[in-house]
Amino acid sequence: MSNYSGNLEEREGGSGSGSEQGSEDKDRGVFEFFGWVYHLGVNSIGHEYCNLRFLYIRGKYVEMYKRDPHEYPGIKSIRRGVVSSTLMVEELGRKKVNNGDLYVIRFYNRLDETKKGEIACATAGEARKWMEAFDQAKQQAEYELSKGFSSRRKLNMGNELNLVHQPRVRRYAHGLRKLIRIGQGPESLLRQSSDLGRNVKANGYFDSDVGDVIEAHEWKCVRAVNGIRIFEDMADIKSCKNILVKSVGVVEASLDAVFEVVLGLDRRQRYEWDVFTGDLELVDTLNGHHDVVYGTYDPKYHTRWRSKRDFVFSRQWFRGQDGAYIILQFPATHKKQPPKSGYRRTNLNPSTWEIRCLTSSDSNVPRCLVTLMLEIHSSGWFRWKRNHSQFEKTVPYALLCQVAGLREYFGANPALVVVSPTTIVSKSSNTSSVDGEYEDAEVNEEFYDAIAADEGTEDDSDSDSESDKDGKVKLKNVSWAIASLALKRRSAPVLNKELDAQISPISLDVSEFHGSMPHGKDETDTNSWTSPGGEGFMVRGKTYLTDSAKVMGGDPLLKLLAVDWFKADSCIAKVAMHPKSLVQSEAGKKIPFILVVNLEVPAKPNYSLVLYYGADRPINKESLLGRFVDGTDSFRDARFKLIPRIVEGYWMVKRAVGSKACLLGKAVTCNYFRQDNFLEIDVDIGSSSVAKSIISLVLGYVTSLVVDLAILIEAKEEADLPEYILGTVRLNRVKPETAVPLEP
Repeated sequence: MSNYSGNLEEREGGSGSGSEQGSEDKDRGVFEFFGWVYHLGVNSIGHEYCNLRFLYIRGKYVEMYKRDPHEYPGIKSIRRGVVSSTLMVEELGRKKVNNGDLYVIRFYNRLDETKKGEIACATAGEARKWMEAFDQAKQQAEYELSKGFSSRRKLNMGNELNLVHQPRVRRYAHGLRKLIRIGQGPESLLRQSSDLGRNVKANGYFDSDVGDVIEAHEWKCVRAVNGIRIFEDMADIKSCKNILVKSVGVVEASLDAVFEVVLGLDRRQRYEWDVFTGDLELVDTLNGHHDVVYGTYDPKYHTRWRSKRDFVFSRQWFRGQDGAYIILQFPATHKKQPPKSGYRRTNLNPSTWEIRCLTSSDSNVPRCLVTLMLEIHSSGWFRWKRNHSQFEKTVPYALLCQVAGLREYFGANPALVVVSPTTIVSKSSNTSSVDGEYEDAEVNEEFYDAIAADEGTEDDSDSDSESDKDGKVKLKNVSWAIASLALKRRSAPVLNKELDAQISPISLDVSEFHGSMPHGKDETDTNSWTSPGGEGFMVRGKTYLTDSAKVMGGDPLLKLLAVDWFKADSCIAKVAMHPKSLVQSEAGKKIPFILVVNLEVPAKPNYSLVLYYGADRPINKESLLGRFVDGTDSFRDARFKLIPRIVEGYWMVKRAVGSKACLLGKAVTCNYFRQDNFLEIDVDIGSSSVAKSIISLVLGYVTSLVVDLAILIEAKEEADLPEYILGTVRLNRVKPETAVPLEP
């Protein structure tokens, strides 16, 4: 946690540090965040409510108000509590509330999921920054626990109190319709974002669109139209029936503004930039990250046919931990939108949008790199390449030109470059004063209870005046440093530092260990596993903290011994204790240390992919691996990292899975089980709606996929660099029906 302390002080511009620990804690500043959100829930008689509330985060403490306390200094909070180290924050995606789309965030306690609550934001970017704010609050709670603060503070995080107000006047909110009548209330919130500016220094690190794996694409620019470059993928161009093409352009607008426009269905707005899919209407919403839309177009500009055309396609969107947006678009059918008389139903080309932030230290204008990728039949593409004028009358060309339309649209509407005007106010508070203020007020309720309390029972007599006077909605000091990447030579793991060099290594022969999934002899074996090297992955180099350089991964530290492929009616946890587990075998008991990674795949039935990694020597307790194995769950969540790589498979799956490293403990719920000579990590993929959507897409193509996974522990301090790959696995065209039933 010492690294977190240093980062926090740097983002605040530094804080004084005394010679003693107590002085250091006293001078340590805390972040403050505030802004308007929607509080969602169900009251005691089953009515859903959606109330506009002002949320204030100060350190680990959270308060909720009906009005902005900066405008009304004497107002009292209606909810207050603390963020504990077991808080989990999940993004549920978009939700329709009356006539408006909101982006919902769910909170729950990882140890007790009955403690939960929901808030909603006007835009996806605003929701992302609120999630970052709560992550800061969680880090503050973890820091205090790691420093062994007073028992009174720990009691504040453990005791729970029901703060439900007794009703004086029962009035229930009916969503947004009632509140839209109020001046600068929720109506303006639906059109603007909170003041969630990034206070990034000129010498800080910035985003990069480079992935953490080495991909096989070979892009060649074949045309430049209206300042937009069009590429084709030259890899396997002769052997593939379909060709990948993409258009790439730089749009001078914020990441969130571009995403909202691309995903929006407002006809007037789409008419200004979309030359093809301007007439869209929502057919169905499958979940917060997946919907189905219907559209029509005039074919006379795109084909030689004159009959009216319509189409149906599904859209799935995800946001990576690097902030980039991915939107997948597939042709679809839907019972609510059968073929219509007078229209000829057509299938649009499968496509993806990728929206990544481009940030430079010498410009205040936000910029995004927007990429639209299409799949085109090879025969048509080669014919169009020979006759450009013919290509310009095709549907794929009209789709590729959407990037140019976006760029010109934002250029002609500078007010839309950012979602809302931002006013960044920097402020830090003294930790001791914050703790004293809240201890005197006896705040001893955890945040999930406060946010999930029955709001329908409180006095709503003044709810109609809930809005910021000047229409500004603020959140302060959201600042993250994301390093750029550089390709350098391979790094080698420092084995002597991670494993006990005083102990002689034992021999680990893979043939002595057996799992339910067979070990592949070569790349032609299907439904099997192998253990590749780390050459296809990029990890943090020795100088990462100074130059942000990543290097090619070396050989894994741990050896993959076996893989189990189980299925059961419910999720399988603590699989290492099962008699069928390798850990319980005689050979397994002789291994100095085993890392068990149990990937719980939500489906019908549920699957578990269990990876067993062995060390030939005991772990050095003082090493990063030793601190991870015997550390707290909070430390493990902040360090356990996975890098995916689709070696072979459908390109849409590659775009959905991505190529960026993912901190699993931040994305999904991870449960840890330490006993004897092993550590088991149960990764509940179904705990995140986004991860669940991606894995359902992967399962649809799993029999044709070759997937590489690398696991590692993120290095955040200079002493832990360079990073090393803990273990790898290659899964070759897995067959779900071969999973072995496992009884509890």
